[in-house]
Amino acid sequence: MTSPGKALRDAIEDSTIQVIGAPNALAARLIEEAGFDAAYLSGAAFSAGALALPDIGLFTLSELTQQATWITRSTRLPLIVDADTGFGDALNVERTIVELESADVAAVQLEDQQLPKRCGHLSGKTLVQPEVMCAKLRAACEARGDPDLVLIARTDARGVTSLEDAVERAKRYVDAGADWIFPEALTTKEEFERFAREIDAPLVANMTEFGKSPLLSLAELADLGYSAVLYPVTLLRVAMKAMQCALDVIADEGTQQNILDLMQTRDELYELLDYRGYEERHRAHFGGPPERFDSPPT
Repeated sequence: MTSPGKALRDAIEDSTIQVIGAPNALAARLIEEAGFDAAYLSGAAFSAGALALPDIGLFTLSELTQQATWITRSTRLPLIVDADTGFGDALNVERTIVELESADVAAVQLEDQQLPKRCGHLSGKTLVQPEVMCAKLRAACEARGDPDLVLIARTDARGVTSLEDAVERAKRYVDAGADWIFPEALTTKEEFERFAREIDAPLVANMTEFGKSPLLSLAELADLGYSAVLYPVTLLRVAMKAMQCALDVIADEGTQQNILDLMQTRDELYELLDYRGYEERHRAHFGGPPERFDSPPT
């Protein structure tokens, strides 16, 4: 049986893949149904969407592992998990890898910021020394049980020191055991091009909205040599804006009647949840027709 890490590695062999941020397990299933190759558990989206907290490293490893488990149990898509700084030093990183690998994730992403960390596209970030990040990566390599678990090293150096520092750090991180490199907050297409030219490893391009990077297309990034294009918070942003608009309509009109065509229908939700499969198993367990789960409607 192919491990999640192997499935993710195989996915980038022949083409550049799009990796969509999944704010929850149901969204991950929708991403899979839409035909994408992988899903992403963003620290920023998880912190905001599940806990209503800013992206400054406030959630725990246990909370992140639980969310990852809910997603991997609900979809067969390889899941990349943003583990921020690894929840501490090299020994904490060891446990981070053990816990997340037990959740059947395909990849763990670590970054070279110091705590308190910040969103990668904001100012005010501080970096650990490259030696510290390399120690974390070596610890991660030793801690993983499956050698195909993908270790992604993210460097935030471009927004703190320079592009040159980001490139040099990335080279050291590859030598320390990183499988893929994630250069955060590049500011031009030319910077993406230079990074791809200088780093001999699969690269992740972050196409987050409203940040410092230009929103390049899949075709452009594939031509530059990137292996994965990341959309970490897109679905959460779209969903939150839709909810805000729906609340405005209900408040103004006193009914949701005029926005029904914007909603996922009951049948569409049930199909995504495999509701009928639960009914069929219920019938098989009891040897007769069960009460229909969707009757009466609510």
